[in-house]
Amino acid sequence: MNRLLESAAERALRYLEGVDARPVAPDADATARLGELSEPLPQGPTDPEEVLELLDTRCSPATMAMAGPRFFGFVIGGSLPVTLGANWLAGAWDQNTALYRVTPATAQVEQVALSWLLDLFGLPPESGGAFVTGATVANLSALAAGRHAVYTRIGWDIEGDGMVGAPPVTVIVGAEAHPSVFKALGLLGLGRNRVVRVPVDGQGRMRAELLPDISGPTIVCVQAGNVNTGAFDPFEEACARAHEAGAWVHVDGAFGLWAAAAPERAELVRGMEAADSWATDAHKWMNVPYDSGLAFVRDRDALRSAMALTAEYLPTETDQRNPADYTPELSRRARGVEVWAALKALGRDGVADLVGRTCRHARAFAGGLADAGYEILSDVVLNQVLVSFGDATVTEKVIADIQRDGTCWCGGTVWQGRTAMRISVSSWATTEEDVQVSLEAMLRCAARHRTPR
Repeated sequence: MNRLLESAAERALRYLEGVDARPVAPDADATARLGELSEPLPQGPTDPEEVLELLDTRCSPATMAMAGPRFFGFVIGGSLPVTLGANWLAGAWDQNTALYRVTPATAQVEQVALSWLLDLFGLPPESGGAFVTGATVANLSALAAGRHAVYTRIGWDIEGDGMVGAPPVTVIVGAEAHPSVFKALGLLGLGRNRVVRVPVDGQGRMRAELLPDISGPTIVCVQAGNVNTGAFDPFEEACARAHEAGAWVHVDGAFGLWAAAAPERAELVRGMEAADSWATDAHKWMNVPYDSGLAFVRDRDALRSAMALTAEYLPTETDQRNPADYTPELSRRARGVEVWAALKALGRDGVADLVGRTCRHARAFAGGLADAGYEILSDVVLNQVLVSFGDATVTEKVIADIQRDGTCWCGGTVWQGRTAMRISVSSWATTEEDVQVSLEAMLRCAARHRTPR
């Protein structure tokens, strides 16, 4: 066993040591070799070392270098070394972190990490929290608590009696709400298509003055960090209007919630703490390994009522927090260990520096592209940059060339009718040199498609 695990660690370290020097996207030959994995299920056993070798030689070259410093395609960062180490250690522990009496170590670490996160984000300290897979399930968990609360207020037992015959709940969202919110609403039976959409401004912010009149059971979803522009909805106005009418307010803050950790970004999240629930990811700006979503709910009893279960064989009685009482899953890994490790290693100042540094990198990208004559399509308020290289056809060609070039990797999007390249900067490993090298590659590729004036 020792030699096998040492081999796995050696292969992982070799991969990470080389990820900075290789093209960000895998080449066609590496991808084609993945076909060698398609074979019938072996009849007998295979030597474990051979299994690792096959994974390493076939899969490692075919991976996207998301762990490196120049992947800007989505709002995800590589894993901080301490969080990857914590992930390996927690994997060795193999704790099913559901019940305090059974797994006290990981349950306690999760509780501490939760209290630190609430403090870091400036959220109510009495809030409940859930460590889940990602922002989709974080939105699901928080909205389940909201669904419980608004139905409880009208005397309907939603967990017991279900949605059949239940009074309708109105859900209000901004026109730029993320698709994960709609997926969560569909899973909860609230409907993806029944939502009331509020118009947004040119940055993607909900126009709170256009919120409709609110009556009856209602959930209002606002956004911290538009996935294209990084913009923030007006929390103070939206919360005031919603709460005056007795509505629940949920904040989808998959990456934008982390702006609260950086003092120079505090104005962006002003009033966010007045909401009733919040969702974010730690595998985005916190740079922990997949998967790591986080849900927070001011009324922890609402979250517990939506999620808790009991069974005769489960030792659930304790004066400590049972993690499974707050999550959709009963069986799950100890993902709170990596969050604790990141917060312990970085501290408040380190998290603020990580957020601030990557935001500065985003502004550097925007400045370099604008100086070269390309159009930046939105204000750069956080870590997101939208750039147009011309019309849709030209922009798409430039994006394809940048992806083939391999120096960095960015993806395309359509923003309010304009085709654009999106640059998302959120990795701890990205340096000023990485920004400069990537910017040079972008300009080199864009120049090939520039029409002389």
